[in-house]
Parts: sequence; structure tokens; C-alpha cells
Amino acid sequence: MSSPHPEAAPENLPATLPAPSRRRRWIGSLVALLVVLGLGGGAWWLIKRSGEPVGGRPNFGGASSTVGHAAARRMDMPILIDALGTVTPLTTITLRPQVGGVLTEVLYTEGQTVSKGQLLARIDPRPYEQALMQAQGNRVRDEAQLEAARVTLSRYRTLLTQDSIARQDVDTQAALVKQLEGTVTTDRAAEAAAKLNLDYTRVTAPVTGRIGLRTVDPGNTVTANATTGIAVITQMNPIDVQFAVPQDRVPDIQAQLAKGEPLPVKALDRVRSAVLDTGTFSTLDNVVDTSTGTVRAKARFANAGTPLFPNQFVNVQMVLRTVNAIVVPVTAVRIGPNGTFVYVVNEDRTVSVRPVKRGEATVDVVAITEGLKAGEDVVTEGGDRLKDGARVQLQGDKPAAAPRPGASGPRGPRTPGSPGGEGRRQRPAPQ
Repeated sequence: MSSPHPEAAPENLPATLPAPSRRRRWIGSLVALLVVLGLGGGAWWLIKRSGEPVGGRPNFGGASSTVGHAAARRMDMPILIDALGTVTPLTTITLRPQVGGVLTEVLYTEGQTVSKGQLLARIDPRPYEQALMQAQGNRVRDEAQLEAARVTLSRYRTLLTQDSIARQDVDTQAALVKQLEGTVTTDRAAEAAAKLNLDYTRVTAPVTGRIGLRTVDPGNTVTANATTGIAVITQMNPIDVQFAVPQDRVPDIQAQLAKGEPLPVKALDRVRSAVLDTGTFSTLDNVVDTSTGTVRAKARFANAGTPLFPNQFVNVQMVLRTVNAIVVPVTAVRIGPNGTFVYVVNEDRTVSVRPVKRGEATVDVVAITEGLKAGEDVVTEGGDRLKDGARVQLQGDKPAAAPRPGASGPRGPRTPGSPGGEGRRQRPAPQ
């Protein structure tokens, strides 16, 4: 049965939803636009700030960049040629036995310094002594036959003058004498060869030098001209160092050699901290290595005390010549669109870009031929943050005191009655 009254709507819900106000929509759009503009402005500021080099804008009266500096000075700068060299001995000899036999004695100590002609080893000489005796016996026999043939020839010549013998017999005897003379000559050569082989059983040092490790022990049989040999002798004093120089430096080296002036050369250790020995330039090779564009060269060292060892790698430093010039540290010279320049520190602690022309250079300093005077300060560190006219602070300068927050300037002396002064008027106490 239907109710006579229509069903009532809930009390907490309106019968119809009101339409949003036009004013509220306009305000929301305005707020959203302001937010977008704020975000865009912040992004633009960050991009602009990141695109500027640190301290790249001239700071006139603002914060200054701390830089390293050095004064340009005039000095005698040596022009050096640095290279990597290899120690090369003048003579390296492998002791190979000239005759075969049993090695009976080894008379040297491994690593010993031996002198020229010093006896180092012996090979069993008995077979060669017997061969020498046999050669001597053959020579004596043939010499006796030769002497008898010469006496017979003299008699035949006497009988020929008396017409008591045929000339043919005389000629035959003369030929026999010549034959025996040749036999005696051969016997003397065989005897000398036997003596030489006997001498080869004594192995001596052909040069003065340092002997290496032995490869054959006593009691072993050695053969003539063996590949390995008995030991190796290397001449240590003097000794050479071979290195390479750039082909562009060859005319300068030849010009100095033409003057007859020796070119000093230093041999440095692996880390270039100590000088091993000092020598003089010796010679240049006769061709340029096309793969590297360099020419091989040699320098000779006395090597007293043997600081240089054969096949050792050393750093070579050769003084080509000495020039008097204004020099600055290598880090002070920079390259820009207009060429090389330096930052010159002015008296008011600002920097100026100064174009310069560089000359010869070493590892530490470079010569300035134009654009700089002795005594001027140049920036050596921190130049990447500078521009022309930028204010700088030198290393070692006392930094300026920063103002306290909220202070507008230095305070003068307080006067009585001024705010915060000692004579500030006190309020009377209440009665």
C-alpha cells in the first residue's frame, strides 16, 4: 500500500549541488599562473648561474679569488734535452775456448773485475804438448835431410866443374834441396800451430772488465768455439749511454760540436732524484729513425765506482746551451684565441691580461722574449677563474675581516644619552 506522502530527502544532502563560483575559478587560475612563473624564473636563474665560470665576472669591490703568484726574474737558463737512455758497454766479450779438451781449472770468481792478460781457466794441455813434440821432431828430421842434400849438391857442383859428373845429376840434386826446404818450412808452420794450440789451453782475459757467471764447471769437456763459452767479460770503465734526440735538435748539436765545446750530459736514476754520473756527448748516428723522428746518440761516462750497469735504463739530461732571459713558471703561461698570454697582478690586486711571446722552456720555467719585465708578478695558480680586471687575493695575504650581521658600518664612540651608551637616562623608580 503506497504512502500518501512522498519520500523525504535526507537531511544532510542538499537537494541540488550549487554551481562553482566564477570568481573562485579566476583566483585558482591566477595562483597556478604565479606558481608556474615562479618555477620558470628560478630555473632560469639557476641555468644562468651554472653557465658562468666560478668567479668569472669581474669583482670590483666584491669577493676576490685566491691565486698563486710568482715574480718574473732574469736568469741564466740552461737549454736541456731530456731522453731515456740505455747503458751500453764499449766491449762485451764471450770467452769461447779455441781448443777442445777437459776444463781442469777455473781461476776466477764470478763477478770479479779482471785485468787484460789475466789467466782465467786451463784446459788439459797434455794432448797439445804431445802434438808440439811431434811437430818439433818432424822439423828436426827434415832439417837434417835438407842439410845432407845441400852438402851433396855442393859436391856435385865441384865435380861438374871438373867435368866428372853429368849436369842432369846436379840439377836433380838442386831440386831435391828445394823440396826439402819446403818440407822444413811446413814443419816449422806445424810446430808454430802446435805451440799456439798449447797456448790456447790457457784461457786469458782479452780486456779489462767485469766477468759474469760461469757456464762451465771444472771437469767438463769443452769444445772449440762453443756457442755458450765459459763466461762473459764486460768492460765497465769507461762506458757509454745510448739515447735518442729529436731530429730538430740535430743542427743545434752539430753547431755546438763544430765550436769544439764539450756538451755535458748527466745520467739520472729512474725517479730523476739522483745523478748517477756525469759525462760528455760523444757522437750522433748517421741516419734518422723514420718511425720516431729521432737520431740515436751516445755519451761517454768515466763510470768510476760503476754506478752505471750494462743494459741499465737511465734518464739522460744533456745541456745544449745556456741563455740569459726573463723566465716565469710554466704554469703561468696560458693559451687563448689571440695566442699566449699571462695574468699580471697589479698593485691594486687586480689582474691584467698581457700577451707575451715565449721562447725556450724547461720542465719548470719558460723564457719570455716579449711582453714582460723582470719583477712583475704573474698568476701561476687559479687563472682559470679569472678575467681581465678581476680582483684577486694572493696566497699569504691576510684575509679582510667580514662585517658582522646587521651592522651598517663602524660604530663611533658612544656619547652619554645615546642609545646603548653608558650615560643612558634611567627611568625613575616607582614610588
